[in-house]
Amino acid sequence: MELFLHYSLIPSFFIILVLSFLQRRDHCRQRANTSYLLRNHFGIIMPLDFVGTFSNRWSYGIAFGATANKIMFLFSEGYQPLQVPKWAQAFVLLIGGFEVGLSHFPFFACLSSKFRLVSAILGFSYSLMWFAVTIFHIIECPHGQLVGNFEAVVFYWPTLLCLVFLLGRFLYMFIKSLRVHLGRELQDEEKPFLEVHQAGHVKQLLRKAPSQEKKKSWFETRIYAWDPCFQFPSRMIGTTVLAFICLYLFIVIEFCMFVHVRDGLDVFEGHLDNYITSTNETGPLTPVILKVKELIDVSKGVWMATILPACLTCVNYLFHILVCYRKHIKRLWSGNKNFLPLKFHNPSSSESVVAIARYSGWQIAYILWGYLVIHVMQSLCGMVVMYSLVLPIVHSRGLEMLRSLGIGVLTISIVVGLMILQMWIAASCFLQPKMDTSDQQKPLALNNRRAFHNFNYFLFFYNVLLGLGACLSRLFISCILGAWLIARIDRTIMQNGYEKADMGYSTWIGMLYVDHYHTNPVLVSFCHILMTSHRERKLQQAVKYWYLNHSPGPRVSARSKTRWLLLQTLINNPSLIMLRKPKGHRPREFTQILLACSES
Repeated sequence: MELFLHYSLIPSFFIILVLSFLQRRDHCRQRANTSYLLRNHFGIIMPLDFVGTFSNRWSYGIAFGATANKIMFLFSEGYQPLQVPKWAQAFVLLIGGFEVGLSHFPFFACLSSKFRLVSAILGFSYSLMWFAVTIFHIIECPHGQLVGNFEAVVFYWPTLLCLVFLLGRFLYMFIKSLRVHLGRELQDEEKPFLEVHQAGHVKQLLRKAPSQEKKKSWFETRIYAWDPCFQFPSRMIGTTVLAFICLYLFIVIEFCMFVHVRDGLDVFEGHLDNYITSTNETGPLTPVILKVKELIDVSKGVWMATILPACLTCVNYLFHILVCYRKHIKRLWSGNKNFLPLKFHNPSSSESVVAIARYSGWQIAYILWGYLVIHVMQSLCGMVVMYSLVLPIVHSRGLEMLRSLGIGVLTISIVVGLMILQMWIAASCFLQPKMDTSDQQKPLALNNRRAFHNFNYFLFFYNVLLGLGACLSRLFISCILGAWLIARIDRTIMQNGYEKADMGYSTWIGMLYVDHYHTNPVLVSFCHILMTSHRERKLQQAVKYWYLNHSPGPRVSARSKTRWLLLQTLINNPSLIMLRKPKGHRPREFTQILLACSES
């Protein structure tokens, strides 16, 4: 497959050349005879809009899924077409990334091209070529050294499903384009500047909020509530699909590596059994060997048992990241930046542009490495549970384990109880009473100062020892949470003030700002109104007798229409009435009438 990856660049360049020839340049400068002969052909092909594409999203996502095997090939650094020093490996991987991108560029270019008939034929042919080569590779090399039997099927069935979907998609495009070409079906309209869901969002903002909110189900309250006025961009859908397939391949590779390590440990255990047998279980190393064997057995069992929880955790993260994207982008649309650290309220424009290019790749890498870290952490927690609770019962030391566990729980309970006692004494004896019965807590005003200073003095030495335990617990909790949330690119694991050091979180914030500035429904709607008005004005100026195309009717001045819309907006949004800029001598009665109308 690596050899075909190189040779696939030939048909890929041919398809790019054909689509580029069909693509017209909007602004063509005739500088030489060659430019005059080419006229305005050979325009720049755009594979897909990473910011504003909301249509055909799943097709783009499946096209990204078809690249999963090649991305995992690059991720494992198996791409070595040239023998270069180790310090130049980054350049080799960069070349590999460009090669993978060029080999799969026709999928995206054919999906996004406006020449539907030609792009459908080219895309179907290219997808069929990749599908045939993949099938041939599975038939010729079905087994391998890593998985064993049917290794090619295990690794390539997601790619085959994606290619089958693309074949069906291009076939549908061909049939539909052919019907349009024969005049049996109307041609689809061009991509609108203002999407339907964006217009719905603006209408929802202008509509008066209902007095009673609709009761939500348990699923909508706890998990996810569908919003018809919001759609994820193609970048997020493609990243999620590709992350799922790469996570599956990564888990398969990790499981195969675990099987090989387990076989090696079985051989090592066989040597240990031979030693125990040869010494008739009386050798000096027999107790140590038995403990080592027990450690190996427990490690293998725990590692195997934690594969599914680690996988489910990362799958949950992928869905949760989508939920957080919608939540964060909606907050930015409403002008709320309180959920962001202060350093990210005005990010650099260049960093944000780079972030939109980094996000998809970094999100996948974070999920893969995060799965491995979470798996290791869960395995360590499982080892602790096994050695502290399970193995003592297996070795008939359950009472001793319960005694140790009871002493530990009692010690922690006493420490926590003393801390609660300090809080109770401080609230009861050293704070002045409430100023009003409706106050939720006492004011921060000291009472009984002499007793308070004695209280502080005698507890000073005890709190030093208590602080040692609190410091260790802080370190332990930070390690657990940091390892658990390492795959979450949507939130930082750094402490307050050090968020800039988290490059993944900086990428997430930059990506959010790019989407916010380019897909904000209010901004897009405003630009759509300006463009529509400008187009209508030019049309009216171009037609000499434009008034003949208009039906006679009462004329409404623009000023009256604007004032009517202003009145309707103020009635629906009474909070804006008091914020209006004073102009002239506006009577107070007018403001009171508006408030009364808004309340009714």
